[in-house]
Parts: sequence; structure tokens; C-alpha cells
Amino acid sequence: MTTRSDILKVLLSRGLAPAGLILVAVSTAGISHAQDLPGVATGASTTSSSADSDAGASGNEDFKEDGVFSKKSRLAPVLNFDSGKGEQEKGFTKNGEPSPSAGTGVFERMGIDLPPLPPEKPFKGEIDEAFGAYQRGLYITAVDLALPRAQLGDPAAQTLLGEILSQGLGVKRDLKGAAFWYSKAAEGGDPNGMFKYALILMEGQFAKQDKKRADELMHKAADAGNALAQFNWAQILVSQTVGTDGLRDAMPYYEKAAEKGIADAQYALSQIYLNLPGLDDEKRQEAKVWLARAAKAGYDTAQYDMAVWLINGVEFDQDLKAGFQWMRIAAMNGHVLAANRLAHLYIEAIGTEADPVEAAKWYIISRRAGLQDASLEDYYYGIDNGKQKAAIDAANRFRRG
Repeated sequence: MTTRSDILKVLLSRGLAPAGLILVAVSTAGISHAQDLPGVATGASTTSSSADSDAGASGNEDFKEDGVFSKKSRLAPVLNFDSGKGEQEKGFTKNGEPSPSAGTGVFERMGIDLPPLPPEKPFKGEIDEAFGAYQRGLYITAVDLALPRAQLGDPAAQTLLGEILSQGLGVKRDLKGAAFWYSKAAEGGDPNGMFKYALILMEGQFAKQDKKRADELMHKAADAGNALAQFNWAQILVSQTVGTDGLRDAMPYYEKAAEKGIADAQYALSQIYLNLPGLDDEKRQEAKVWLARAAKAGYDTAQYDMAVWLINGVEFDQDLKAGFQWMRIAAMNGHVLAANRLAHLYIEAIGTEADPVEAAKWYIISRRAGLQDASLEDYYYGIDNGKQKAAIDAANRFRRG
């Protein structure tokens, strides 16, 4: 029988805590332009946990994790990192004849009258003026509009008040007051209110801890369509039932959350589709799609896995250059193991040119974060003092952001 540790080795690592630890709503990062890889988020969050300005004390223990070429992850998407040449440039053939047109470009269209836009469909839904004020940053106005409705039992207005009070938007932050309004919204059946109050009941700080009630509200919020509740309820199901049965129960909720853009769920789904026995080939093929979506959304563990899958070339053509770029992005986003592996890639010139200063820099960064690697330490002390100093300076600049 497949054990929890067999299938969930990565699934329950970063950001995918057991039910009792899921106390903070997950947020997804938007896709931004990166210097090395257009279209992929690369926030340079630091991995340093030390104020030292050198590589630290020498360690003699061998690194126990798999190497860069680990077969742990087994699926790699084919990615095209080329930006493309766009439309065919205008010019002439060797015979002096005009080259075929590649179509009208944006700049050419600027002088052409475009067809009128289709008329907007009239909005027939109910206008929520309080939420509209909240979206525009008019928080006091939002409170003034929402409070009378909340006092009359409007669950949506109660959730809005809870959100404003919990964040201290335009008013003094009041977590106890926020818990009160979230509880009222949960009683009224608002999905967002149920999700928020479930988290409060799990934590037990501003309301009496009640795991049974928290699970009940999380389940209801998930079934009502709240994406974060769907992800968290999937986590709860996995923690309650160890092994493949729990994964099968949780999979529909992971799928719903993933479709709504929750990067944690997208990554979890990629691991389930790849490893859960008995799934059809179509779902297995979708594993790479969900991993890529999570990586592009900025989830650093997914970015690291993308790098490993591409470097290993398992089930797909090996792409060392793309693997290197994903590894660098994961390291820049603060993934400590990616920083360690990136040092190895620079040493071995895998997907990039050999660069001893960059290799030593990423070793220092990963070592400061607590990850020891005897082979990298030997490499660091084997380069000349000038390169060591340059690497330390580069690591210090990265730490300062």
C-alpha cells in the first residue's frame, strides 16, 4: 500500500501544512517580467539568516539529499524560452522583389480607423455600494454603508466589516471585533465569512478553539465555492485519511482550487497526478501543466521542481538551459535547496557557463540559511582569495536586496 510519505513527500512540504497548521490564507503572486525569463515572477527575496560576512565554519558532513540529477521528480514539460522574432520584417528578396507581407503590425494600425467596440452589456445584478467603496479605498465610507446592513443581518456586509477591522483599513485594527462579524457572516452562510471564521476557530485566539466547528465551516465554504477553503479542506482530508484514499477524496477540491488560481493547489495537483496510482494517462499528462502554472505564479517549490524535471529530462527531452533558468528563479525567490543546486550548476557549467564567483555566492547564501554541503565547501576553499571576496560581497548584496 502506498504510504503517506511515499506520495506526499513534496506535497506536504512547503506551504502545504496539516489541517491544524493552516491558519493563514494562501495568496498567489501575479506573473511579472523577469530579466532572464520573460513572463515569470522572480522576486529576489533573501535566503540569508545570518549576519556573518563570510562563508562560515567548515562542515564535514556529507549532504544527504539527492544531487542535481536526482530522479525524485519524473516529469518535465517542454518549454520555449525564446521571445520570438514577431512579425516578418519588411524588406526585399535577393531578386529585388518585395518580400511577402507578414500582416499589419500594431504601429501600422495606429493610423487606421478601427471598428467600433461592441456595446457593453448592461449590468443587471445588485450593486453593492459598500464593497465598491472598499475596492476604491474609501474604507470609512465602506464602513458607513456596510454597518447598517450588517446590523440587519446581511452576511456579505458582515464579512466586509470583518475584513476592514482585521486589517485596520481606515479604522483601528480590531481582531476581536473582526472575529465577531466573521462569526455572524458564517452563521448567515457567506462563503468568505465561513472560511475566515473557520481559520479563527482553528487558531483559538479571538474565539474559543473549536476544531469540529472549524472543519464544518471549512467544508461548507469549500462546497459553496471559496477557492482558499477548497484548498484547505483538501488539506484537511489528506491529514484525516492517510494514504491514497485521502488523496482521492481531496483531489476534487484541489482541482477546483487549482482552476481558480491557487498556486499551492496547482502544485499539489501536479504531484497527485504524477504519483497517485490508478489515474488515467490524461491526468498524468496534465501534471506538467499544473506544475508550470504554479511555477509561473511564483511558487518557488514548483519552480525548483521544474528545474529538476528539465535537467533530468525524464519522459521529456532534456533542456539544460531552461532547467538552469528555473533553478535560478527559484533561488532568487528564496528556495534554499535551489540556491545550493544552482551553485553546482555554475560549477559544472550545466545550462550556463562556468562561473566560480556565482557558484561560491550561491553556496554562501545556502550555507547562511543553514544548508551544509561538504563538496561545495571544498570548492569554495579551493578558489583564490579574490574570488572568495567577490563571492562574499555578492552574497551580502543579495542579502540586503
